[in-house]
Amino acid sequence: MRTRENNSEFGHSGSSGKVLRLALGSLVFKAKDSQLSSRLLGMMSRVKNLDTVSARGKRKVSIGLTSTEGKLALKGFDFNGNAPFKSVFYASYDLDTTTGSVSIVDFVPAEQLQLPQGATHVSLQSAVLAIDFETEVSELRYSPVVNVPINLTASSPTLTPTSVPTGTGVQLFLISLTFYQEINGVQYSLKNESFNVLHVLEVL
Repeated sequence: MRTRENNSEFGHSGSSGKVLRLALGSLVFKAKDSQLSSRLLGMMSRVKNLDTVSARGKRKVSIGLTSTEGKLALKGFDFNGNAPFKSVFYASYDLDTTTGSVSIVDFVPAEQLQLPQGATHVSLQSAVLAIDFETEVSELRYSPVVNVPINLTASSPTLTPTSVPTGTGVQLFLISLTFYQEINGVQYSLKNESFNVLHVLEVL
């Protein structure tokens, strides 16, 4: 009996991770590691364990996420474990959860990024995902991409999504960093995308 209960919850946690991955689409495709599925499974299992109302074997991620602890378990998640946001990006920023905008002040790329070899440019983008793990309904909105050369010139980009999707479930506020190498005026995605970042800044 216990085995069946455990298997049921294990499957639910795994499918919840897949729902999140699919909802984020190309953002995840550009910034993931080989262990992403298992790391998502572990994180979703922790969230599911925070469902204190359902019977054993029927605990749900969607209910775990209604708790502060559940949201905290998802906040700070890095989709690319090889490039955690906090070890790549050293600039100060401010997140406005009303608009989803991420404001970066006096950003000096050459000094405030941990750079992959050969990178000449970085693209910054914010996103807001409204996702309901119960119904699997989700809506994603991005900011325009801000692409800057990696040099000592300071800028203060603000990444504002086109809108902030709402709905049942939770809102995830994310930031993505993608590195490029410019050759003869054309920017190419670095072959080794292991430095690209996708990070959950906040969960509401």
